[in-house]
Amino acid sequence: MTNQDEDKIRKAFAAKDWNDIKAADSWQIFKIMSEFVEGFEKMSRIGPCVSIFGSARTKTSNPYYKLAEEIAFKLTREGYGVISGGGPGIMEAANKGAKAGGGKSVGLNIVLPFEQSSNLFVDNDKNINFDYFFVRKTIFLKYSQGFIAMPGGFGTLDELFEAITLIQTNKVAHFPIVLVGKKYWEGLLNWVKQTMLLEENNISEKDLELFKVVETADEAVSIINEFYSKYLLKPNF
Repeated sequence: MTNQDEDKIRKAFAAKDWNDIKAADSWQIFKIMSEFVEGFEKMSRIGPCVSIFGSARTKTSNPYYKLAEEIAFKLTREGYGVISGGGPGIMEAANKGAKAGGGKSVGLNIVLPFEQSSNLFVDNDKNINFDYFFVRKTIFLKYSQGFIAMPGGFGTLDELFEAITLIQTNKVAHFPIVLVGKKYWEGLLNWVKQTMLLEENNISEKDLELFKVVETADEAVSIINEFYSKYLLKPNF
């Protein structure tokens, strides 16, 4: 644990009176509201988009980087904009592909102390910065017409399972979720099927139909197109 981590813990547990807590919470509400307002106003003007998730650590030489770039390019050719987290790795690949395809390239960037900054392929007028992860996630979920999950880490899993949960519980519209890379997702999906479903009965067999697993860019784009040949494009909630 670093000194900075310890300072954060001490600050969190420092004695505060009710007025201090109330004042801080009240101002925080306005900050949260402002992020929602900016996100809603900008995204409502952009039009139909597909979100591409994945690791910030993926190098440009990685095949998944190239694949994410290809998927984004082909999505823009079909008339979709592309939303990413605005950072490096897979996010950069998604914005790069969207830019190359002449489509809308959106970045929902999270402000972090030492890590992420916006990549160079996000459209200047479509770069939105957030301090709060939950506000950013709400914008992703509200305005994405489909989710494409590339290989990633905890953040990717968080976004993926949040989307699946909201669809499963009928809190949002049933939009397509596509996992790219059968080998990468195989272990997780085996655990979902064997442990969650068969051993513990914590999900239903129908829940496995909430997402598709593919290998190629054409397969991913085809699933998005096939879904919206039947349904109207609109915000999810």
